[in-house]
Amino acid sequence: MNKLKQYLLMLAAGLSISAGASGVSGKWQAQWISTEKCQSASNTWLAYRKSFTVGEVPPVLSARIAVDSKYWLWINDELVVFEGGLKRGPAPHATYYDVVDIAPYLAQGENTIAVLLWHFGKDGFSHTNSGKAGLLFEAVGDGVRLLSDDTWQCTLYDAYQNTEAPHPNYRLPESNIRFDARLMMKDWNRKSFEGSLPAAQVVLGAWETMGSLVERPIPQWKNSGLLPYPDVRCSADGDTLFCRLPYNAQVTPYLRVNADAGKMIRIITDNYTGGTENNVRAEYITTDGVQEYESLGWMNGHEVRYIVPEGVEVMEVKYRETGYDADIAGLFHCNDDFLNELWKRSARTLYITMRDSYMDCPDRERAQWWGDEVNELGETFYALSPSGQKLALKGIYELMNWQKEDGVLFAPVPAGNWDRELPLQMLASVGWYGFHTQYYYSGDSSFVPVIYDRLHRYLHEVWQTDANGLPIERNGGWSWGDWGENIDMGVLTNCWYYLALKAEKAFALQLGKVGDAEEIGRMMYSIEKCFNTKYWTGAEYRSPGYKGATDDRSQAMAVVSGLASADKYKPLLKVLEKEYHASPYMEKYVLEALFMMDQPEFALNRMKTRYKKMMSYPYSTLFEGWRVGSDGFGGGTINHAWSGGPLTLLSQKVCGIEPTSPGFRTFKIEPKLGSLWEAKAVVPTHYGDIKVNIQRKGKSLSLVVEVPEETSVEVLLPGKKAIQLQAGIHTL
Repeated sequence: MNKLKQYLLMLAAGLSISAGASGVSGKWQAQWISTEKCQSASNTWLAYRKSFTVGEVPPVLSARIAVDSKYWLWINDELVVFEGGLKRGPAPHATYYDVVDIAPYLAQGENTIAVLLWHFGKDGFSHTNSGKAGLLFEAVGDGVRLLSDDTWQCTLYDAYQNTEAPHPNYRLPESNIRFDARLMMKDWNRKSFEGSLPAAQVVLGAWETMGSLVERPIPQWKNSGLLPYPDVRCSADGDTLFCRLPYNAQVTPYLRVNADAGKMIRIITDNYTGGTENNVRAEYITTDGVQEYESLGWMNGHEVRYIVPEGVEVMEVKYRETGYDADIAGLFHCNDDFLNELWKRSARTLYITMRDSYMDCPDRERAQWWGDEVNELGETFYALSPSGQKLALKGIYELMNWQKEDGVLFAPVPAGNWDRELPLQMLASVGWYGFHTQYYYSGDSSFVPVIYDRLHRYLHEVWQTDANGLPIERNGGWSWGDWGENIDMGVLTNCWYYLALKAEKAFALQLGKVGDAEEIGRMMYSIEKCFNTKYWTGAEYRSPGYKGATDDRSQAMAVVSGLASADKYKPLLKVLEKEYHASPYMEKYVLEALFMMDQPEFALNRMKTRYKKMMSYPYSTLFEGWRVGSDGFGGGTINHAWSGGPLTLLSQKVCGIEPTSPGFRTFKIEPKLGSLWEAKAVVPTHYGDIKVNIQRKGKSLSLVVEVPEETSVEVLLPGKKAIQLQAGIHTL
């Protein structure tokens, strides 16, 4: 069995339940448990504890754990899971559960398990609230039967509290966290704890509000453990510690102090108002003496700031970085340092916008906007180890499971307080750069039969065509084509719809739906036949009635969709030399169009021109707009991975590495270096790393190519015949 088939079998096993969000794999014997004092208010924290005896420790013991919303698990004083659980909403009325092997943490004889639960208790753009704070825990194996029931202790943890205003903006389901150490339950989660948790009256229930249970389809978080900050400096008046992080990271801050009771320490990051909105922050109220605390709600930024009142001796500050369990395993390097740094920042921005789902940003919203996700999932194949690919698959199932009764798709989902469709983002999502890229680059088609009928309904019932077969523009809930001005929605609608049909046709053929494929082919032909008649002016693409400056996005989308034939490239090039309206989100397609028109030098020059100002800021991540704050689009966050299109293009087009069959089983290398004279790339795949090192001398190129086992490559060099290579290291 080859490596890709092994991976896909493993992936299918983990995602089979997620496909339909229809129910639990096997009947649960455990019951949901909470405490009678729990009113399911926002920012509710519960502590659970259970002692039990194990006769003989089994080699494996899988625990299934469900909560709304997050949990921390200890067994016999050892931290087993740091922030388990996923934001709720694999479908509108469903909850994720984790599977954790707890056997390595058990001992023969007496054992103690403790769970700290954080119930968000409110909706957001990335979470739907169940209205219940509870725990469902089940581990049944040889000689062990551990179920959540009325033998557990459970209590509200009153030390966790809300802060005063300002609170996080309405898009975030998370709250600020205040911890009052004067109310701390010392050692409650340790085996040595004596007595019972207070008010341990347990409430049992089936709790239909939790809905169907769906197995977590992505790994638990990567966890650095507690680390010292690379640099710590103190403010002039001594009341603030500025703690530098190595890069923009998702962190939980830690402190150890000596103080009298009742002193409040405030913790924020430099991203606290990222995107001009209040995000999350933390507060710690001291008890007497030496004490330590880690605020468990993650925040992000380049710097953590501790605001410390007089009378508090700070003995130590640290941070823990957590994040999606994938490595930045890809690489790009060339003789241009600007492009190297741009690739690096793109990869860092991609990673920090991944966690429970792909996010537009890790501060203001943490929401799975699918326009962002389309760019992000494309970057993943060139930047991250293969485990990163599971996140887009999770997003695909969620998007389709949240389809409305009338067939409309919308994002972000999961969402408890949002339901507006952005039609062009939805076309991008289900189309060639979204769903099809996920399938073709990963080699995993398991989701296609599950979502196909819903995709077909959206494209053929929700969307309508006119007498010429061209799609009719739709406002949806928000008629949005990009940030910025001079957006020609008519041309963009046709290009995105055509690319969606292109993906659907490929899926129909894959599933043997010949009739569908033939009908889709006829629709595509109608668009091809009528598009230029309606929109081509002889010098540019323009919708009738559109009065703005010529839209660079629209010209680019005509090229990348294939609707613009090669004879249009010369006048289109003149347009793209003049017009600069796209935000970083759509600039990716402008640059890609230039590579497709065989203009790599212009593509790289435009890339450097567009990103010059953004790259001049001392940040490790890329922005939502071309500048920050009020000079940026949409609020102007400094960490928006839709801006990382250059990462994809530098690896895919400059070094020329693209799959020619699903999953990179076969691939091509067709470099387009422009004015560069050397470039190299590493592309992680399920078969191993593809590596290429390209050197140019005069007009000739020399290459060293590493081809993974079980794969083959076609090398296409200017003026030479195609060269076929099998696995191994080759010098050309």
